[in-house]
Amino acid sequence: MDKQYKDYYKDFLIRSWEKTDRIPASEVIRSTLAEYGLGWEADGADRDVMQVEEYYFNNGGEFWVVEQQNQIVGTAAYYPISRGENAVEIRKMYLLPHVRGLGLGKYLLQQLEEVITSCNYREIWIETASILTEALKLYESNGYIPATGVETARCDRVYLKKL
Repeated sequence: MDKQYKDYYKDFLIRSWEKTDRIPASEVIRSTLAEYGLGWEADGADRDVMQVEEYYFNNGGEFWVVEQQNQIVGTAAYYPISRGENAVEIRKMYLLPHVRGLGLGKYLLQQLEEVITSCNYREIWIETASILTEALKLYESNGYIPATGVETARCDRVYLKKL
């Protein structure tokens, strides 16, 4: 893991994932999915959360956690993909309910885009679920357009942004 990220938004610390974050980060994602009636897929769509080194760090991606008062309250990540032209996929962007509505999601998305752009990628893809209405609004209001190419049963919406 050669890329180290650290930033602040209000009273939140956004930093690169560490091995001790594996379980707390997975719990943030698992509980958020459950809140929307979606299942945790340890052998499917969520395998990357348990194998961050393999899926992100070994492939030129990054996985960040969001802390508030030393507790992980959110995650955000990206890694290169073979779809499109010099593309990445933003993945695992989740926030616990009590930290939503504070502009943190928009800030995270903008920071991901800045880092991705600085790495000279040309396209950002996002797969999400229709039931995550707040996420859909966030992506659409930040220039992501609906696309096709669903890869998992859980994610029935795909978005693309060209840089």
